[in-house]
Amino acid sequence: MYAGIATGTGVALGSFENILAGNYAAPYDMVAARGGEAEIMFEKAIASLGGMKAYVKKNQTVVVKPNIGWDVSPEKAANTNPKLIAKIVEHCLQAGAKDVFVFDNTCDNWQKCYTNSGIEKAVKDAGGKIVSGKSESYYQEVKVPKGVKLKNAKVHELILSSDVFINVPVLKSHGGATLSIAMKNLMGIVWDRGFWHKNDLHQCIADFATFRQPDLNIVDAYRVMKKNGPRGVSVEDVVTMKAQLIGKDMVAIDAAATKLFGLEPANIGHIINAEKLGIGTTNLDKLNINRIKV
Repeated sequence: MYAGIATGTGVALGSFENILAGNYAAPYDMVAARGGEAEIMFEKAIASLGGMKAYVKKNQTVVVKPNIGWDVSPEKAANTNPKLIAKIVEHCLQAGAKDVFVFDNTCDNWQKCYTNSGIEKAVKDAGGKIVSGKSESYYQEVKVPKGVKLKNAKVHELILSSDVFINVPVLKSHGGATLSIAMKNLMGIVWDRGFWHKNDLHQCIADFATFRQPDLNIVDAYRVMKKNGPRGVSVEDVVTMKAQLIGKDMVAIDAAATKLFGLEPANIGHIINAEKLGIGTTNLDKLNINRIKV
């Protein structure tokens, strides 16, 4: 479906049909949606997984972690689609959540990131609560017992105290990690990322993924930054793909998103490292994947 979209850009995005063979009976391991607006794809995908009530119970506290790292507009695709975040917050509250918090430890000025990404307004309009990630006092030291290089980290208190953790990365290129998807998005819940960059970034990403698996990963591939990530330079870096992936297994989700991008999981260090640590699988053929065309 998407092969050839980026002709002349240096990146040929993958074929949706060839990557995610599936359409078996529920329950599904993963849902792959394409062809619609971000919020519509989410509604159809989450419905096929039993609805948000399958993940969020009455009076639970939910933390939603988008990528809000950059002071750019939604069209540049450096951050998660605000319409998707609004719809996720809405569904969590409809499922009976007591509170839905949204935050990121941003790279650019956090207030500008929250505002210019469109995510702060989207969250508030949907009834959620936006929280800063830019004070070290919000982070608590934890051990990463299964880590190879990363043995400890300071993690935002919301991740440690909330009942449900929903990870919502945007699929994009990344200069250091090759791609930024579900596992890479977890760097936004820790305080000190300098150690990761200096001590084998790919291994540290995989190590930290052993600490806590999100209850749900929702990959935003509505707009995909094909080069110059993670911040991007202009809208010329972006392809409108109108796709979305939802599942529990971060390794499988990242493997599927990597193929959607047009690359192979075997060539992405943190994905292979995470599979070796037993976090999940890159073998998509073994998964029950529901494909939805909107």
